[in-house]
Amino acid sequence: MSRPNREPAVLVVTSQTGVERDELLEPLKQLRDNGIRVTHAAPSTDAVQTFVHDTDADTTVDPDTDLASVSVSDFDALVVPGGTVNADKLRTTKEAVDLARGFADAGKTIAAICHGPWLLVEADLVRGKTMTSYPSLQTDVRNAGAQWVDEQVVRTQDGWTLITSRNPRDLDAFCSAIETEVGAK
Repeated sequence: MSRPNREPAVLVVTSQTGVERDELLEPLKQLRDNGIRVTHAAPSTDAVQTFVHDTDADTTVDPDTDLASVSVSDFDALVVPGGTVNADKLRTTKEAVDLARGFADAGKTIAAICHGPWLLVEADLVRGKTMTSYPSLQTDVRNAGAQWVDEQVVRTQDGWTLITSRNPRDLDAFCSAIETEVGAK
């Protein structure tokens, strides 16, 4: 939920490489087009290398800031794009894990798509939640205490809101769920 007297704000976190291109670029565009202030943070301000289907290097994207420079209090929601390498690197990045925990502790929305839920598994945030992800993560999600379902977008509320989707084909529904949650125009 957005705070009064300011536009909704979303933090998108990635590693420096292995980010699924559309799972970064589409939320950045769609959320911004709908009046949401979006900040992209990575471990450093060096360019982020995106990929298509984890194998084909595509465009690079300059993040707005680094992970160490952002504060949970400045945002209404956290978005975690997928990409196998991206998610694997994020779950071993202390700042990313701490941010995810901070958003949950503050009762704020977290949205993760494709392999992005790996960060939430690492942060021990999925226990008791119903969620989806890229199908290859379902065993990890279940072992972490969540119920995995194969649906386009899953929204679970229990102390904080979790929004999850499976893959780039789900991006419209994923972005729409985030917009609804943070109160876009």
